[in-house]
Amino acid sequence: MDGPPILTAMQMRAAEQAAFDAGTDPYALMEKAGAGAAEIIWRTGHRRDTLVLCGPGNNGGDGFVIARLLRDRGVTVRVAALGESRTASAQRARVAWDGPVEDMLIAAGAGQVVDALFGTGLTRGLEAPVAARLCELVEGATLSHAVDLPSGVGGDDGALLSDVPRYGICVALGAFKPAHLLYPAAGQAGRLALVDLGISLPGTVRRLGSPALTMPGPDAHKYNRGLVVVIGGGMAGASQLAAVAAARSGAGAVRRLAIGGMVAEPHAIIQRRAEQGDAVARELEDERIGAVLAGPGLGLDQEAGGRLTAALGSGRPLVLDADALTWAAKDAALSVPGGSILTPHEGEFQRLFGDLRGSKVDRALAAALRVGSVVVYKGPDTVIAAPDGRARVASGGSTWLSTAGTGDVLAGLAAGRLAVTGDPFRAACEAVWLHGEAARRSGAAFIADDLLRALPAAIAARL
Repeated sequence: MDGPPILTAMQMRAAEQAAFDAGTDPYALMEKAGAGAAEIIWRTGHRRDTLVLCGPGNNGGDGFVIARLLRDRGVTVRVAALGESRTASAQRARVAWDGPVEDMLIAAGAGQVVDALFGTGLTRGLEAPVAARLCELVEGATLSHAVDLPSGVGGDDGALLSDVPRYGICVALGAFKPAHLLYPAAGQAGRLALVDLGISLPGTVRRLGSPALTMPGPDAHKYNRGLVVVIGGGMAGASQLAAVAAARSGAGAVRRLAIGGMVAEPHAIIQRRAEQGDAVARELEDERIGAVLAGPGLGLDQEAGGRLTAALGSGRPLVLDADALTWAAKDAALSVPGGSILTPHEGEFQRLFGDLRGSKVDRALAAALRVGSVVVYKGPDTVIAAPDGRARVASGGSTWLSTAGTGDVLAGLAAGRLAVTGDPFRAACEAVWLHGEAARRSGAAFIADDLLRALPAAIAARL
């Protein structure tokens, strides 16, 4: 479940400085970074004619190393620079290249372009002529690579600071940066690769990795595997989707508390009628309950508020989604118990927490700390944040998830995994990964119901 670390520019500089203080030669680290990137570029482009674009800083120095090593493999390489090299290591790398250096603004294109102009720490966009020429060169190439980051993106928040072309591969050096996974910058590369520099890195914020799930033991039964209660409302289909997702998450039993008439659903899901808050409160007295989900299809009328109040006061582990988040945002008297899981999309997040500062990771962590709960900040880049400072980022999933009901499925998965594990952060991470994997297995133009059918195979793949 723990993928590679994600570091801001400041954190990456601190990690590198710690390595230098421990005796690592800065130029040796540049050579290692360039060698790792050159290997990836070689595997992709082989002997394709290559133009390496080098900036004035250490990212440009990496570019000179890449150019030299590709040339040593027999690749026809040209280098074009944007000014003189300014750092000691970049100057050494430029001398070691010992070949001609063209002016980037007038250099001819090539079949393969390597962007080593600017890496982490960029705080303003490229000058318009530079950005335009970069786009022209990259878009005219058959293959393209960005070294560490595409030039023109904000490394810490994923913002596009100027016009940025789309690259085939972005080669991250040492660690992923927020911009590799946060949109819109995350959309500027078709694929990510990572070069391990062998230095110690902090790991509180990481890319979401695949979970290690376990099968029920020989002593398992439906209640010790996890009992989930889903509190329904006027939109029965939403709570039904969530209930089925919880049932297919690995939980042992699911009850859906319905209002009005019952709906057809898998016979394995228990349906009970509980329209008023006091009826819900009685249902939640069962000590065997491992998780309660409120929100999908809950409604915004007075009775729905009573059902939510019963859930919030039940003392059971909670997952809050959709209408429950709307209620929490508009009614200050509703207090979210610590240790819950909240699953807001962008609009719900804004209503709940206001205009927080920083990147999406920063905002998710601030929100989690404020409510003392795990926040799953949904979107094309989903951030799972815990109040203790841990965060996982999932990005690059199926865009077909932008369809009705998929959020209900995710909420049901989170409740199911919470009932199974008892750990809100782990449960949220497992739910997000399974949700994305089910979408991948469902192919194109799927609907939320299709995710439910794909879940058993997604779980089986991680046993």
